[in-house]
Amino acid sequence: MEKHTEKAGALLIILAACFWGSMGIFVRRLTEYGFSSIQIVSVRVTLAALIFCIILFFKDKSGFKIAVKDLPLFLGLGVGSVLFFAYCYFASIRIMSLSTAAILLYTSPIWIMLMSFFFFKERLTAIKILALILAFLGCVLVSGISGEGITFGGLMLGLGSGIGYGLYSILGTVALKRYSPFTVTTYAFVFAAVGSWFICKPGDMLSKFTTARSLVFLMFFCILTALITAVIPFLAYTLGLNRMEASKAGILATVEPVVATLIGIVCFSEKLTFLSALGIILILCAIILLNIKFAKRK
Repeated sequence: MEKHTEKAGALLIILAACFWGSMGIFVRRLTEYGFSSIQIVSVRVTLAALIFCIILFFKDKSGFKIAVKDLPLFLGLGVGSVLFFAYCYFASIRIMSLSTAAILLYTSPIWIMLMSFFFFKERLTAIKILALILAFLGCVLVSGISGEGITFGGLMLGLGSGIGYGLYSILGTVALKRYSPFTVTTYAFVFAAVGSWFICKPGDMLSKFTTARSLVFLMFFCILTALITAVIPFLAYTLGLNRMEASKAGILATVEPVVATLIGIVCFSEKLTFLSALGIILILCAIILLNIKFAKRK
């Protein structure tokens, strides 16, 4: 039964990564409307918070009840992870190449594995380490890192995005021991949304909506953005995290750049290089390696 549960968890993590991989489509379109990176983040997490609240209301109203002592935990999930990771990632993109920022973001499995070892006493097995190396090298090749334009500030922001991304798995694992996945995701995004309002210039952001040619279409697209890039993937990831180790989940989530690359090829006519193809193969090998059944010998 445990094997089936972990398999279901792995599928949910991969599903979440696939949805995250489509983020580029939505970000590019919202950028055309004049939204800044942090404003796109704010729109995304605010609408996602509202949708999560609606889901929780109809699924289990008692899920809104949380202990006062757990407020710092949800504050860490929302502001310290969801908002911090997004802010660091978008800020790092502005001062260095996209590929370099992406590689620093995908140091997250390393941080997850280390934090899982120290906080949850998860074993650092040879298979996990090999899968981690393959996944990271795959991300490097897919992103086509050049190393150009790296500054100390950019490096700190990039590593911050990786730590923030990885922190969701760690704090989420703790929260899931006390609350349902629906409660965890709802409060994580509520705190992230409130935090985003302090740094997104709300007045300027609202003016983008009032001056839009088609407010109805823009609102529909924003809601779709929240659903596809936040609600579905974060809920799937949290449900998956509830079924498997955080370190394995972090490695499985590296399928995201593979999906992003394939979407770039199909939707934006981007070219698939030999190194990108090799990177995709390495990431898929890492995922397969984590899910191989080893027969027990007597």
